[in-house]
Amino acid sequence: MLTSIDAYTPAEVTEFVARAGLIKGNMRLDKVFFSSVSAGCLLALACGTVLSTNSSPWFQENAPGLIRTISALVFPYGLALIILTGADLCTGSFMFTTVAALQRQLPWYRMLLHWFVTFWGNLAGSLFVVAIIFGYGEVFSADPFRSAVISFATKKQVTPDFHNIFLRGIGCNWLVCLACFLALQGRDMASKIIGIWLPIYAFVSLGFDHVVANMTFVPMAIWLEAPGISVGLYVWKGIIPTLLGNIVGGGLFVGTYYWYMYLLKNDPVTLTGLRKKTEDSTEGTITPRQDDIEASAAGVLPNSSSAKLA
Repeated sequence: MLTSIDAYTPAEVTEFVARAGLIKGNMRLDKVFFSSVSAGCLLALACGTVLSTNSSPWFQENAPGLIRTISALVFPYGLALIILTGADLCTGSFMFTTVAALQRQLPWYRMLLHWFVTFWGNLAGSLFVVAIIFGYGEVFSADPFRSAVISFATKKQVTPDFHNIFLRGIGCNWLVCLACFLALQGRDMASKIIGIWLPIYAFVSLGFDHVVANMTFVPMAIWLEAPGISVGLYVWKGIIPTLLGNIVGGGLFVGTYYWYMYLLKNDPVTLTGLRKKTEDSTEGTITPRQDDIEASAAGVLPNSSSAKLA
């Protein structure tokens, strides 16, 4: 029985990343903002699931690695919802718009502007869920959930040094942007979800720091009046080192690397469709259907306005 891999090559995906970065970077700023608000809300919900999962005192004392693994298995639904609904995380933007800028398809100032707007939109969405849904909804107001939130944030903010958080931020967005990369590589929804799930599981299980996830974890602890955690400390150790690390991880370790490997001074990437094997032929390509919205957006269809490389 023959099998088929319904996926694009890494070179094709890198071209898609550049085109997605071009589209994102030129999107109307009000749409960018509301899209990033939506992303902040969705990721905050997944962060709430992590906090709820971590609330077992017995597991925290006797099997901390196991409970972290379980949390890591459930958290990726947040990024899956974000990518599948087309919302914008600033951390993903660090990869998409960097590749578009390196390809000279997007001005550098538009890249930085997209980063700026998505960051504040993510923060607004996260704080909305923290205050309105979790806070006034009293989701974490009683123990053991309250203690779990405070303990989790203390380990994130008080215990590590600035450089520890920066390095964890690099590892985090390296994996997050790989999840975005793999999501583009798969053609069907199941493939996309699997591609998203594996790298996000890795970053959560390793305890890395994500600047947008911290927009839920730390403000939730501040809302619950966690001792030793203030807004100033959050800005200094929850935003600055994490943001800088996430920029390096996504923009350099993923975006710049794959641009260098597959787009810099290489032959133009031809996007002709899906690679498949059939019983009657060897591996080849087929042309997507005319109603294939995803292929049209990626510029694969012959009559697509973006079918030719810039």
